Amino acid sequence: MRIGLMGFGKTGRAVGTVLLGSEKTKLQWVMRKSTALEHRSVSEFLGVPTDEPGLIYSTGEMTAAELLDAHPVDTIVDFSSEDGIAYYGEEAARRGVRIVTAISKYSDETLARLRTLAESTVVLHSPNITLGVNFLIIAAKILKNIKPDVDIEIVEEHFKGKPEVSGTAKVIAGALDVGDEAIKTVRAGGIIGVHEILFGFPFQTVRLKHESISREAFGNGILFALDNLPVDRPGLYSMDDLMLPYFKLNATERDFEEEHRKPWWKLW
Repeated sequence: MRIGLMGFGKTGRAVGTVLLGSEKTKLQWVMRKSTALEHRSVSEFLGVPTDEPGLIYSTGEMTAAELLDAHPVDTIVDFSSEDGIAYYGEEAARRGVRIVTAISKYSDETLARLRTLAESTVVLHSPNITLGVNFLIIAAKILKNIKPDVDIEIVEEHFKGKPEVSGTAKVIAGALDVGDEAIKTVRAGGIIGVHEILFGFPFQTVRLKHESISREAFGNGILFALDNLPVDRPGLYSMDDLMLPYFKLNATERDFEEEHRKPWWKLW
């Protein structure tokens, strides 16, 4: 599977390392705003031995149409910024190139653009694409369905210099229909990211906790998404859509396959 990667910050580089190490993906290029690493080999820069042709380009060097004409891909993975979709979105949709975006926060206007693009191609948006966080959110929603009036507190821990409240914590709060006042923050040392949901029952508590060990976890989530997203069934998907079939513990393989063959509009 031919992949193009938007964004090459700390997380983008970790994801690039995972993509280069996978036998299922071929990293064709990396696109970023900066010209600092222009035309460097991705594998050489990351120190991953491979014969993949991926080079680093800058958005000012060529248009998305020129990029995709010269270096076609099957899927674009986006770890850039909110305005990254404005660069490549229309050209990807016109060509039927799948879009997997892990941007943590989009404006309402940009979300509307994603929905429009999803009329022509497969689009996945996940503010946190790690498998662990998405499993945690689904499990938490199931528990709240069982006991809607349970007390819920969310604790997020990050490195000392992180000023804002975790976007993932806000996503969790939204998924559980609790206000941001339920989020407690901890800032200490070099913690990459910890999210814990505390459910307070009258005579017991349940704690669901996810801890990021390294940013390569985002790459594992990307590989899962690439494996489970449909190839030619346009629509706007979430990680819930891809993961919920796995929650059918007694389902047969046939049941699982039929679930993934459902029209995308019936997955919500």
